[in-house]
Amino acid sequence: MEGYDKKEEFVRKNREDIYSNAIRAGKRTYFFDAKATRNEDYYLTITESKKRYDKEGNFTFEKHKIFLYKEDFDKFSEGLMEAIEILKNANDANPETAIEDTDEITSTSEIIEGLEVESFSQVEFEDLTE
Repeated sequence: MEGYDKKEEFVRKNREDIYSNAIRAGKRTYFFDAKATRNEDYYLTITESKKRYDKEGNFTFEKHKIFLYKEDFDKFSEGLMEAIEILKNANDANPETAIEDTDEITSTSEIIEGLEVESFSQVEFEDLTE
């Protein structure tokens, strides 16, 4: 029954993925992956990936991951929005250090404000080989 076990594992892994989005920002790529546990509890992983080169010119990807669980969505989004607002206000007060493209921050805040458990029903995957 070896093939049966592999098929069951494949179905289980695919069932966990709900939504995935990659955002390229300069030398970094951010991945937002919404997933579900076996008990249908939702969580979000936010991954920052940076390409690093060694002395020989070989590269590796340095990754940092945050796991955000559904019971923390509200508090996390409130804290993030507060930090973004403080930075926006600081940049407005000091235009010499202002972020050049604030549209990206606005779109991020719009996504976070609309974040609800029910919003994870949409499934989209994009080809990251480009």
